Amino acid sequence: MQIRFVVCFSAVILALACLPLATFAQQPVPSQPMPAVKISSSEVMLPVTVRDKKGALVASLKFSDLTLTEDSRPQVIKSFTREVNMPFRLGLLVDTRRSMMGAMDSERKAAGKLVDTLLAVMPNAGQNQAFLIHFDREVELLEDFTSSRDRLHHALDEMGSTSAAQDEARNAQSNGNNNGGWGQTPGHAQARGMRGGSQLFDAIYLASDELMKKQYGRKALVVFSDGVDRDSRMSLNDAVDAADRVGLAVYTIYLKSEQERPAIGLPGGDHRGGMNGSWHGSAGAGTGAAQPEEGPILRPKKPLVDGRKIMEMIATRTGGHFYEAKKMDSLEEICGQIAQELRGQYLLTYTPDMVDNEGGFHKITLKANKDDLTVITREGYYAPGGEAK
Repeated sequence: MQIRFVVCFSAVILALACLPLATFAQQPVPSQPMPAVKISSSEVMLPVTVRDKKGALVASLKFSDLTLTEDSRPQVIKSFTREVNMPFRLGLLVDTRRSMMGAMDSERKAAGKLVDTLLAVMPNAGQNQAFLIHFDREVELLEDFTSSRDRLHHALDEMGSTSAAQDEARNAQSNGNNNGGWGQTPGHAQARGMRGGSQLFDAIYLASDELMKKQYGRKALVVFSDGVDRDSRMSLNDAVDAADRVGLAVYTIYLKSEQERPAIGLPGGDHRGGMNGSWHGSAGAGTGAAQPEEGPILRPKKPLVDGRKIMEMIATRTGGHFYEAKKMDSLEEICGQIAQELRGQYLLTYTPDMVDNEGGFHKITLKANKDDLTVITREGYYAPGGEAK
């Protein structure tokens, strides 16, 4: 497997583009006015979306309309507001495997519409920033955090699949590298051998852990994919945990690929009880791609990956929203709905009744007192100071 991050930059922002090719460095956040909500290290901030029984956004709730628990213990809500002036940080992650090429033009238009809304239409748009990553045989940062629509549109226009020639060259380079691991710098991805495939989980993990980790404000990823991961170093749990640690909601847009999916195992296990008891594995393991048979031993075929279910799980576990694009011309409408949801979000803050200095995971349950309302937020958080396991 190989994961490589390439930062596209221009002379206009040369000061922001001093990244080595094999590492994925953080970019400083430009100075900007202090956001309206100030969060201390002991407080938890949750982005919250509320919908009625018809699916329409509800914009008139008060904190007294909600009930919050942490690890089944009742909590006191400190604030519950719609902070439209707090800056947004948005990441666009696009699956560019050749089997997804039929959707590429529609993805470009839809992502471009979302970029225009975030950086020009939404309140306080001048402080909002976005980045673009594509993933297939490798994960590649095409445009770092920027408030420039032109730069993002250019990156979208230039986006394409990693070529086989590039893969062969990088494999040759990797075969000469004896470090055999993620790289010499902790937390950064380093070139290594690869089999080809899709690195969905690595893309989410690295976008969360390397790009979003030091950002403040409202944060979200929008992922375009069929949900199939063949070659990630990180597992599904690793990706979701990384998003949880930085308070990142992931909005997934499921598109069917043009080719049949291979028989490979379901990736990773759910560290919080699994999905109907059927998900098994350990964090840090790969996706469990099908291995060649050894000798005459016959092994049962592993089940096909349910990409749709994976995309649903990623969105549900991080407090985002799952969308299915049954037609390519529906992508722009879906991105419009995501933009509307981001504009209509509440921000909830509370101080947990028990202090955790060990960085453990804490499950959150947030419900509306009215049964006809659906409340959406992330399923939990890691206490400050916890490191990825």
